[in-house]
Amino acid sequence: MDLKEIQNLIKFVAKSGASEVKLEMEDIKITIRTGSDPDAVAVRYVSESPVPQSTVAMTQEPHPISEGQAPVAPVAATEENSKYITIKSPIIGTFYRKPSPDKPLFVEVGQTIAEGDVLCIIEAMKLFNEIESEVSGKVIKILVDDSSPVEFDQPLFLVDPS
Repeated sequence: MDLKEIQNLIKFVAKSGASEVKLEMEDIKITIRTGSDPDAVAVRYVSESPVPQSTVAMTQEPHPISEGQAPVAPVAATEENSKYITIKSPIIGTFYRKPSPDKPLFVEVGQTIAEGDVLCIIEAMKLFNEIESEVSGKVIKILVDDSSPVEFDQPLFLVDPS
């Protein structure tokens, strides 16, 4: 079971309203508990076999991400768009282009942005996380529709840094 499958399982349990889910396979035991607080989810991951060093990070309990703590890592885009920077989602959740329904959009295609500008909000477990730009440039394309679910590391924006 890889990290993406575990994240999807956590997301499913949080939405289902179940208070506890235990999953046991040949070499893995996972327990997901939600407390009385709907925002609190505890995950315990135990492996019966030797665990590679890269997997050890999953054994720690996740902490809720508060507003402004979710950095966006700019990553080089595909070869045809190599001059553009892809801004990807740092978390799973629901993507919003504006702070509330009656407010204007954070950014639009063609708009020039600076480092630290808020690009969008991603809601994860009732927490609204402002996603800030780590690059300056011009927004070339918005790759996600408003109010749609996004996955970890999913491309959100294409930015021309020149």
